[in-house]
Formats: sequence, structure tokens, C-alpha cells
Amino acid sequence: MTTDAYIYTTLRTPRGKGRATGALHNVPPVYLLADLLRALQARTALDTALVDDLVIGCVTPIGEQGANIARTAALVAGWDADLPGMQINRFCASGLEAVNLAAAKVRSGWESLVVAGGVESMSRVPIGSDGGALMEDASVAAQIGFVPQGISADLIATREGFTRAVLDAYALLSQQRAVQAQLDKRFVSMAPMVDADGNAMLDFDEHMRPQTTLEALAALPPAFAALGAAGYDAVALRKYPSLAAIEHVHTAGSSSGIVDGAALVLVGTRAAGETLGLQPRARIRATAVVGDEPTIMLTGPAPASRRALQRAGMELDDIDLFECNEAFAAVVLKFMRAMGLDDVDKVNVNGGAIALGHPLGATGAVLLMTLLDELERRDLNTGLVTLCAGGGMGIATIIERV
Repeated sequence: MTTDAYIYTTLRTPRGKGRATGALHNVPPVYLLADLLRALQARTALDTALVDDLVIGCVTPIGEQGANIARTAALVAGWDADLPGMQINRFCASGLEAVNLAAAKVRSGWESLVVAGGVESMSRVPIGSDGGALMEDASVAAQIGFVPQGISADLIATREGFTRAVLDAYALLSQQRAVQAQLDKRFVSMAPMVDADGNAMLDFDEHMRPQTTLEALAALPPAFAALGAAGYDAVALRKYPSLAAIEHVHTAGSSSGIVDGAALVLVGTRAAGETLGLQPRARIRATAVVGDEPTIMLTGPAPASRRALQRAGMELDDIDLFECNEAFAAVVLKFMRAMGLDDVDKVNVNGGAIALGHPLGATGAVLLMTLLDELERRDLNTGLVTLCAGGGMGIATIIERV
């Protein structure tokens, strides 16, 4: 008999621009995470000796983010020395995979309280700087048909007939929704980052562009045409020979933003929550991961979501709200089309990574808490969060309010 896994507390940093001028650039990633661990402990009066494990997603685990940043940050935060920690990498799915792994640990009955989430300082540790055969071995790339994700996004758009105007319209919607969500203070899981003197360094998501217009988006150049011309279009077209060419329709405005940030979710049994004096907010109904075709790469959200729904014994109409990571505009539009989701008012209702940014290792956990906060605000019951991931993978998690 399995034990239900409950979500008790969710907490994240604001998302800072992932560049040297960003508000969080001067904060090493271990302190992004350690400061958030301290904030979680203070918010819940958590006895950290009761926590069985700390599971942290990080997509570029090298340099300042290497050497098991989870364990290091826990020690820096002053958490109980008996608490272990682990760093995992399922590319962009890492933050949600960390939460799902925490739920699996709890459901197994072998652990009762786990903190999970992710961290990424993209301004200090650039994406792809950890190398690897996928990126650096030409024979491996040729064997599996690897192309950069921007080429994959344009490939999806070309195959699905998503025009530049359609993508720009979705990007504008993301910006508008994110701005409204921030004005309405809907991101209740966000905690301000403060300096050593207690002064706020950042208390809002810094990547948003409130003044965005369709005209401004239309003026942006295609972001991935040069990569395509360098040979990656040819690689993709060998996999999809029915296409005459790839239309390069994504821009910086319809792609996810590079940002810094961290996120944490406290997952445990009902008994663990009672010990801590905490009320559960939701339970994790089902999770799923899938592999998908690696050249098109970004189509995993729909099959992962179908698998999670099947495991939960649920239908699409049973889900009140969806969060699908806005890696690129075409990813969300493809997900909606593949799932038969016609109601855009149920998907990414507070904007997404196009407007708010995508701190790779943390994003999945961020989307989970954005979803839960909004379910509570609207007094709805069920939600599904899903992301695509590099190499052709997808992940999904279904939560249900308690």
C-alpha cells in the first residue's frame, strides 16, 4: 500500500535577468539556494533534522553549480548536518523531476519528508558550458540527429503551420498575463531576495517587458536562421524530408528568457505534516516521463501528460488548469493542439517563461507552485504541469488540492 505524498510549502526567488546587469548576478548559485533554504525554514519553523533528503535540479552542474550543490547549500544554510543532498539533471525537466522524485520517496514509505526543487544561475554559469557528447561530439550528434532547440522549435512551427504572427500573438499574451499577475500579486510563493543587511535586492520577476507590443515583436529578427544556415536545417530536414525548408519564425520575443533563480517544495506524508503543524495544500496524484523523437525534441509534453492522466485515472476535462513551459511559443501551441485543448484560458494563465524567464534547473518547481497558487486563488481543484526537455523528453505532474 502506497502512502500519499502531499505538498506543504512552496517558495521561490524572484527571477533575475541572466546577464551581468541582472539583479541576482552577484549572488553565487549556492547562496541563491542556501538563502532560500533559510527562508523556507523560517516560514515553516522547520526542524531540519526531520528532513530525509534534499533533491535539487540543476541543468549546468559545473563550476559554481558543480560538486553536488544541494548538499553544499544545505550546509551553508546551517541545516542539520545529517541531512544528505543530491543534484539531478533531466535538462529542463530537472526542477519538476526533483519534486516527482521526492514524491516517489515519500510514496514508497521509506522517507517521510523531502525538500525538492532546483537552482540555476544562468548569468554566472552559461547554458551548455558543461559540454558533453551531445553538444561536443560530432559523431554522436550526427548519429542521433541533434540540432539546437531553436531549430527544433522552428521545425515544430513549420510542420504545424504556426506562422510568425501566431507565435508573436502568443508571446504578447504571455507578457500581458505576467504583468497582470504581478500587479495582482498572484505569485504568492515568491520571496524577495535580500542582502546581508536585510535590504531587498529583488522582489519581482525582472525579465518581464510590460511595454511589449505586436509591432515591437514583429520587428525582431529570426533568432535561429543563422544556425539553420550553418547546417542544422539540413540535419533536421533529413529526419523530415517531406518539408521543403524550415521556416525560421521564432525570435527572442517568442522564446524563453535567460534568468537566475531557485525554487523549493516541501513534500511529505500526512503524519510528517502533523508533526510539523502544517496543513497539506495538495497531493501529487500522478507523474510521468517520456522519451520522444530527439531531433524535433520539444514535443514531449503531450505524451507525458497523457501518461500521467492515465496513471491518475483521469480525463483531460478533469484538469482545471495547465502549466506548459514556454520554452518556445510553438511548444505550448503544439501541446494544446495535440491534447485537443481549445481553451487558452486554462493554460499558462499567469504568463510563462517567454515573459518571466526559464531558470533551467528550477523552472519545473516554479511552474508547480505557480499552478498551485492559482488553483487556490480561484478555488479550483486539479492542475497539470508539463515541460519538454533536451534530447527529446517530456515530463508531467498532476496535483489535486486537499
